Amino acid sequence: MAYVAVSGGKEAIEESIKLLDFYKSGTDKDVEIEAIENKLSLLVDRVMSEAGLYSQTYAALALKQCEGSMEEAVFLLRAYRSTLTRNHYTNTVNTEDMRIVRRISAAFKDIPGGQILGATYDYTHRLINFDKSKEPPAELRQAMLNMLEAQIPEEIIPCPRVSDELKKEGLIDNYNPNDQHPHDITMNMLEFPADRSARLQTLARADTGFISGLAYSSLRGFGQVHPTVGELRCGYVELYVTYLSDDNESIYIGEILITEVECFNSADDKDQLKLAVGYGAVFGRNETKAISMAVIDRELDNGGLYPVQNEEFVLTHGDSLEMNGFISHLKLPHYVTFQSKLDAVRKTRRVERE
Repeated sequence: MAYVAVSGGKEAIEESIKLLDFYKSGTDKDVEIEAIENKLSLLVDRVMSEAGLYSQTYAALALKQCEGSMEEAVFLLRAYRSTLTRNHYTNTVNTEDMRIVRRISAAFKDIPGGQILGATYDYTHRLINFDKSKEPPAELRQAMLNMLEAQIPEEIIPCPRVSDELKKEGLIDNYNPNDQHPHDITMNMLEFPADRSARLQTLARADTGFISGLAYSSLRGFGQVHPTVGELRCGYVELYVTYLSDDNESIYIGEILITEVECFNSADDKDQLKLAVGYGAVFGRNETKAISMAVIDRELDNGGLYPVQNEEFVLTHGDSLEMNGFISHLKLPHYVTFQSKLDAVRKTRRVERE
C-alpha cells in the first residue's frame, strides 16, 4: 500500500491540530478532571478497561483531551501505559474477600450473604430529569456524605460465591489451570489456540460494544442456549505484592473496583449431568461488558460454526485500539492504489467496447 504526502504537508497538519482547540473553546467554563472522574465514572471505567490501565485520573484526563472520544481516550491511555515500567506482579486476587457494593443473582432468590441491589440504572424510569441542570453539586455531595456516615456498617461480611454451593453438589466442575503461569498478552503475541488466561485478558480489554454485540448474537440463536447470570458482583478487591521475594510476606498496595460475573449454561451434549460456567471480570462498574465476556467465554469453550464461537475471529477483531485505528487509516491518502483501480476499470471498459 502506497501513501503520498498530504497537500500542504507539515503546515497543514499543524493548523489542523490548532483547530482541535477551537472546538473545545466554545465556552469559558472548564470541565475539571475531578468532575469527569466522579461525575462520569462509568465512562471513565470503560476507558480504563479497554486501555488496560487502572487510573481514574489519567482516564479522565484522556477523555478531556480528546473531547470525550472513547477510542481516542483508549489510544492515549494505552500509549501512556506502554511507557510505564513493570516493577511488580500482584498476588492472585481472591474475589471472595471483595468489599461488595452490588451483588445479585438471576439464578437463585436466596443466596448466602443475601442479594445487594446497590447502585444500578436497571430500575430507573429512563426519563430525562431536567432538574439535574440546576442541581447544586456541593449540596448533593454533602447530603450523600451525611447519609453514608449515618449508615456505616459495624462489620463487613465476605460473601461466598454462588457457584461454590453448586460445586459442592458436583453440579459444576472446578476449573483446573494446571498451575500454568498466566499468559501476558501485553508482553507476548497472542497465539492460536489461545489458553483461557489469554482469552480472558483479551476480552477484558476488548471494545465493550463489540463483545456486547457478539454476546447478543449468541442469545438470538447464533450460539448456545440462553445462559443465566449465576452471580454478578461489583466491589473493591485488595492488591498485594510479594515482599523481598518472600512468598510468605506481602505488602498491601491499594484496592481497585471491579465487576465480576459468572454465567451458568448447559454443558455439551455428552454431559447433561453438569452445568458449564462462563466467567468475566473487568475494571470498574461495567456490567454489560462483564456479562458479555462471561457469555463469550463459554461460547469459545464450546466451539462451533458461529462467529461468537470462532476464537480467532473474536480475539483478533475486538481490540478497540486496533479496530478503530485500522478503520481510521482509510482516511489517509490512497492515491496510488485508487488510481490502479481506476486504470483496471477503464481498461476493462475499453476491452468491452472493442
